Formats: sequence, C-alpha cells, structure tokens
Amino acid sequence: MATSRMETPKGLRLHFGLFGKRNAGKSSLINALANQNISIVSSVAGTTTDPVEKAFELSPIGPVVFMDTAGIDDEGDLGLARVEKSLSVLEWMDIAIVVCEAGTWGSHEENILKKTLNNGTPTIVVFNKTDLCKPTKEHEQALRSRGYKVIETSAANREGISDLRDAIIQTVLEKTEPDRPLMGELAKAGDTVLLVTPIDTGAPKGRLILPQVQAIRELLDAGAKCFVIKEDRITETLNELKQPPQLVVTDSQVVLRVVKEVPEPIPVTTFSIQMAYSKSDLLEMAIGAAALTKLKPGDKVLIAETCSHHPLKDDIGRVKIPNWLRKTFGDLNIDIAVGKDFPTDLTPYKVIIQCGGCIVTRRHMLARLRQAKAQGVPMTNYGVTISYLQGVLPRVLACHPDAKAAFDHALKTL
Repeated sequence: MATSRMETPKGLRLHFGLFGKRNAGKSSLINALANQNISIVSSVAGTTTDPVEKAFELSPIGPVVFMDTAGIDDEGDLGLARVEKSLSVLEWMDIAIVVCEAGTWGSHEENILKKTLNNGTPTIVVFNKTDLCKPTKEHEQALRSRGYKVIETSAANREGISDLRDAIIQTVLEKTEPDRPLMGELAKAGDTVLLVTPIDTGAPKGRLILPQVQAIRELLDAGAKCFVIKEDRITETLNELKQPPQLVVTDSQVVLRVVKEVPEPIPVTTFSIQMAYSKSDLLEMAIGAAALTKLKPGDKVLIAETCSHHPLKDDIGRVKIPNWLRKTFGDLNIDIAVGKDFPTDLTPYKVIIQCGGCIVTRRHMLARLRQAKAQGVPMTNYGVTISYLQGVLPRVLACHPDAKAAFDHALKTL
C-alpha cells in the first residue's frame, strides 16, 4: 500500500474543480470518475459545505486532485460564505467542470462561465441526471458554439462517465500548461551542481523539504552530477572538486554565507528563487522585491503561507522574515495569512511576501499574483525577500537575467 511519503504531492498534481448548484450531482460524479465512494452523497441539498480535495489516479493522466465544492445557489449568511469559498477555489483550478441538472441551466451557471472566461480556465459543461431529464440539443449546440465541451451524464447509472473522462483527458492535452521544471535550463547532462541544504527545525525528520527533493530528482533526470552538503562544508567541497561546479543552489536562510564562500563567476541561486520561477512569475517577484525599498515604520505587510504547519520556534515565514524586516525597516505592521486563506482586499498592504508554494499548483500561485496585480499591490516571495535583505539579490538573480533586469528597472522607476 502506498504511503504518504511515496505519493505525488498535491502541488504537482493537476486540479479539477466541480461547480454547480446544490444537488446537481457533483459528489456523485467524483465517485463515478474515481469508481469508488470518496465523496458523501445525499439527496439533501447542500451536503457538501466546503471545498473538499479528493486525490486519486486518473489514467492516463496520472495523479490528480478533484475538488468537490458547495452549491453556488446556497442561501443565508452561512450559505453565501460557502459560495464565496467555492468561487475562490475556481480562481486556481486547472480545469473547471460546471455541473448542471439537465433542464435547470440558469444565471448561476452563466456566472461560473463568466468567471472561468475571465480567468482563462479551461471549462467543461456537464448536464447530469439525464436519466430524469434531457437538455435540449439547441442549448447544447449553443454552448459548444461558445467553445465548451458538453457532456451528458447520469452519475447514478454510471452513464456518460467515460465520455466525461475522455473530455477531461482531451482538455488536459489541449489546454493545460505543464508545470515549469524547478531547475529550468540551469543544468545539463554532465554538469556538477552543489546543493546546500541546512538541517534545522523546519526540515522534516528523516527527509528533505520538497524543493530540495525536486531539485535532486530533476538534476538526476538531466544526467547532472549532484552533490548535497550542509552549509559548513562549502569551502571544503569546492577545494575537493577538480573543477568548479556549474551551479550552486542553496537554502535562502544561508544564502549570505554561500555567496561569501562561493567565488564568482560560479552561478548561485536559491531553492526559493527557483520556486518563484517554477510556481509563479519570477519577473513579477523581482519587481515586487523593489517595493521593499520603500517600506517605512507603520506600513502593513502581508506574509502569505500556503501550508498550515504548526509554527516553529525559528519559523521562516512567521518568525525569521518578520524579524529581518523589522530590523531593516523598523516597526512594521505584519499580518500572516496561513493555508489557502488569502485576503480578498489586499489594498491595505504595501507589499505581499508569498511562500514558495511547494504544496499548491502554479495556477494557484498565479491566481494570487493576478489578484495582487489587479489591486495594485506588489508581490514577492520568501527567497527573493531574504536575498534582498541579505544584500545578495543581484548575485542570485544573475542566473535569470530578465528577472535581474526587471528588478534593476523597478528600482529606478519607484
């Protein structure tokens, strides 16, 4: 039996969200697609009250996550809060599946299509419960003429499920972008890469953090030679190598030491900067870092973590970065957003400092960036921020000339 250590992390899986009115059969469709009872199904409308993630294998795509959401026609104060939560999930789905009980299409479904169109989210329309009622061919054709795949299903009778599965697979192949590799094109076959991985309380017992594991795997796949060391072995390792490494990648927390000990012109970057490249938009993160230079006492800063781990005594996002910021800029007003909670109104903040996002998808991270840009709030990430505060950002951005140029330009135009 597979263990959690062997499973593909959710942040590396495609996410498909099912959206529709209460009792449209969203949970039944997930059960039918998975061929197992993984969502609670009831004839009582509103059984699903919050977005619920269901991870499983969808052949031939592989590991995916289906998101079961609350009905978008929910009522009352609590119901409206559930609707808002469901629509917030819609922002970062790789594919949106709009589920409607055949014969009941209306403003709620059109509102979802409007949002997916604005977000550029690939969308499939499903008319469910066709054993009870059939959609009109004219309505189906009208939706297809707007570019939507339209599928008829009866989840209760397992009818149309293979058609829906085929539509999902086809949409993945045609309309979803693969994740950027963490290491990009920084290493090739035969290169020697040095990975500096300090072991602190943030490192999981017996394991490395996910970006370090990803880097090792990608370097091995590329045919590169990979040396993994702690920060106290840098100079020793460089002296033992017959040739200098083609690249050094370090944890951001020891980036200052690494830059001091690794002579130029050996390129240096950080795992977190590579996460910004892989999961988000490094150019925008570099531009956002320039906004840090304008911080002054009393300004509001948002630190956003996508995971919800228990705070550690030397927690990077909740302890170290706030301390470094206050030491540099004075008594800032710093808020912490944890997990998938992200403020709707970002305008009070001078800058947002986002974690690397290793447990969420690139589309999730880009949705946050899109929201910040729409409200005129600059965003950067942990590693870019730490490198800036340590005075080494130009050196570690040199691996990404476009990002370095964007940072330099932003400094001049602020």
